[in-house]
Amino acid sequence: MERAAMVTALVLLSTQRADEADRLDRADGLAELLGAAGPPRPATLARLAALGVSVHRPHLLLVCRSHPARRRALAREAATLGGRSGLVAEREGALVVLLPGDDPAAAGARLARPSSEQDSDAGVTVGAAGPFRPADGADAALWEARRAAEALLALDRAGESAAAAGLGFAGLLLGDRPDVAGYVDGILGPVAEHDERRGSDLLHTLEAYYATGASPTRAAARLHVHVNTVAQRLERIGTLLGPGWQDPERSLEVQLALRLHRLDASGRQ
Repeated sequence: MERAAMVTALVLLSTQRADEADRLDRADGLAELLGAAGPPRPATLARLAALGVSVHRPHLLLVCRSHPARRRALAREAATLGGRSGLVAEREGALVVLLPGDDPAAAGARLARPSSEQDSDAGVTVGAAGPFRPADGADAALWEARRAAEALLALDRAGESAAAAGLGFAGLLLGDRPDVAGYVDGILGPVAEHDERRGSDLLHTLEAYYATGASPTRAAARLHVHVNTVAQRLERIGTLLGPGWQDPERSLEVQLALRLHRLDASGRQ
């Protein structure tokens, strides 16, 4: 009985050591990728391939900010997301996760969680970036994901996850190649589509509304229409943009999107 218990203990110890060695090897592989400026060396790509990473397929990078005491458990949780194709490493006080995939928002949401009243150290804030190919390098994705996490904390959104595209106008400042058209479409898309489909003039009405200090009366005078017409158009705009579109934060997003839309239209003329 004692001999069997000793053998079992030795087997468990050996397994734990092998698992730890594998974890460190995978963390070192990710650190090597993250340390490369631009495309990694062939030796790095070969090492990643040996670890199960398909370097020419789309991947995501997550930067997870959490309490240090939470980080080890979070690393085990993150490691399960990508299976043998995912890598996890600590870097500059955060947990960095490389996963195969093409939806950064969905991947980040799987790890983010707010702090509970019972455990203030349980919160996890996740900045996400991608998709990108590891063969092309991960330095731009790391910068973007780190900045997204920092932006969430600065915006008092700890415990959430976001990619640059999900941070509104703040996200325009984060990406290596800001997706201005995507931002404008995300804010004004329903209104622009309505105008195109119905031949209406809601975008112009919205511009006049903000240009006159959010006054339907002055907007009507600017547009040379009756004030009731402006009221009806604003009601339709509200239906398309959804509740709260005139709240200060949403209103700022809408006005910025209108300016960018106007700049884009002017550039195409």
